[in-house]
Amino acid sequence: MDHAVEKEYQTPFELIDGKVVMMSPRPRVRHVQVAARIANLFDQKLRGKRCTALPDGVDLILDEKNHFIPDAMIVCDPDKIKDTCVEGAPDLVVEVLSPSTAKRDRGDKAKAYAQAGVRVYWIVSIETRSIEVYHNEEGRFELAQVYTYYSEADRARNAELLEEHREEEADMPYTIPIELDSGFDITLADIFEN
Repeated sequence: MDHAVEKEYQTPFELIDGKVVMMSPRPRVRHVQVAARIANLFDQKLRGKRCTALPDGVDLILDEKNHFIPDAMIVCDPDKIKDTCVEGAPDLVVEVLSPSTAKRDRGDKAKAYAQAGVRVYWIVSIETRSIEVYHNEEGRFELAQVYTYYSEADRARNAELLEEHREEEADMPYTIPIELDSGFDITLADIFEN
């Protein structure tokens, strides 16, 4: 095999608390789609604003022991965006769960993000079509809200059940407010529909 071609297929890795952790070489299509949709929505909402949206594939160096490749992020301090990476804590980080990464995304990586000063952390589950939004409270993440997407078909199938719980359904948020320097909302349907 040509060495240049071989290089293209090297397995990416992250550094978590000083330990090298191999990443999945080929994420599932739905994982890529959801991560791309989120990054694109962030990008559309932030054009011309101070904060910048960055997609999957951008290296993030939190400190010498923690180098990650988040699925999406928003950085409001332009000095943190370098030519080849982001150095320092982004304002918002998104991780889309995979069976092989869920424990790290909820554990060591979440802890490193919180301690570095990431303000908002999203854990996205494709299986449950939900987004857990965590806010940083003095160096640790506190769950602020869980947003779950239900399509029109889901709601129609569950109409009887929803009739019994009409108040609860009315309280279910279908948009996620992004409360950074440039505030905006993201609609769950734009992420999970189809």
